[in-house]
Amino acid sequence: MTATRVDADVIRRLPKAVLHDHLDGGLRPATLVELAAEVGHTLPTTDPDELAAWYFEAANSGDLVRYIATFEHTLAVMQSKEGLRRVAEEYVLDLAADGVVYGEVRYAPELNVKDGLTLNEVVESVQEGLAAGMAKAAAAGTPVRVGTLLCGMRMFDRVREAAEATVAYRDAGVVGFDIAGAEAGFPAADHLDAFRYLRDESVPFTIHAGEAFGLPSIHQAVQACGAQRIGHGVRITEDIVDGKLGRLAGWVRDRRIALEMCPTSNLQTGCAASIAEHPITALKELGFRVTLNTDNRLVSGTTMTREMSLLVEEAGWSVEDLRTVTVNALKSAFIPFDERRALIEDVVLPGYASVL
Repeated sequence: MTATRVDADVIRRLPKAVLHDHLDGGLRPATLVELAAEVGHTLPTTDPDELAAWYFEAANSGDLVRYIATFEHTLAVMQSKEGLRRVAEEYVLDLAADGVVYGEVRYAPELNVKDGLTLNEVVESVQEGLAAGMAKAAAAGTPVRVGTLLCGMRMFDRVREAAEATVAYRDAGVVGFDIAGAEAGFPAADHLDAFRYLRDESVPFTIHAGEAFGLPSIHQAVQACGAQRIGHGVRITEDIVDGKLGRLAGWVRDRRIALEMCPTSNLQTGCAASIAEHPITALKELGFRVTLNTDNRLVSGTTMTREMSLLVEEAGWSVEDLRTVTVNALKSAFIPFDERRALIEDVVLPGYASVL
């Protein structure tokens, strides 16, 4: 079958799924300006367009630690119930406007308690905002399902607490767990107790691995900790030589452990040289379950439409390729099988068939 090329207008209308997207990395610039004024936080600029440009430039350093440092400003306005509800509601509406039909949003509630909120109050406020956003999106004719991943920060000591909150709220919209933060020097295996607890409670989890650190990070994530997905995972290519998979790469591919790949973000943190050379294309061709994601829409100045468009324009992707990564994402989503199947069969496949 001849591959079908697709233009930007069509891409905007295609149904999309995103698994790796941080709540505190995707605020609207105008909202950030408004909320910062309310709490008395000083921003680099109070012009929304200039602020968006500042974020993209500041994060474009090729260094993960400096990339993470840009979150100082977004977190400053996410310390109240009202701020969290607004950010979460707008998050959903922005996804819906981008054609996303399923999303998983992640954040670390321990980073939102500086002004006195409890961990539970943070989670409940975010869930209220997400629910309000989903209701508005559905009423507007652009329904989107959003599940929450709670993150533990690997360099701090509240990972087990975040895991326990994940279990506590798993029937209230929290669908899984993640461990995030600076990867080098903070191995996921330091938190085996949390991962054992999650497995005992039958809660799925993903782990940031293979971004700022190499194969040992991925090995720990899947073999020591038991992750069902890998956040980023771009450095799995270090175990592939001339198309031949090493033991670890073969394990990840053959067991359909999804790679949550974020091309623009990976360029910013120095994990890839260009969109054309990003490993997502080669890994897709080798049969890995690659998924396409935004990571941080404000920080990376991106959307799912933009990520798809870049791969079409610079890596030669077809509409069939876009369909593949969308179906991959839903196959690996942390929601029940029947719900995943319904989204694939009733929403995604018909949406792509309309342009093929």
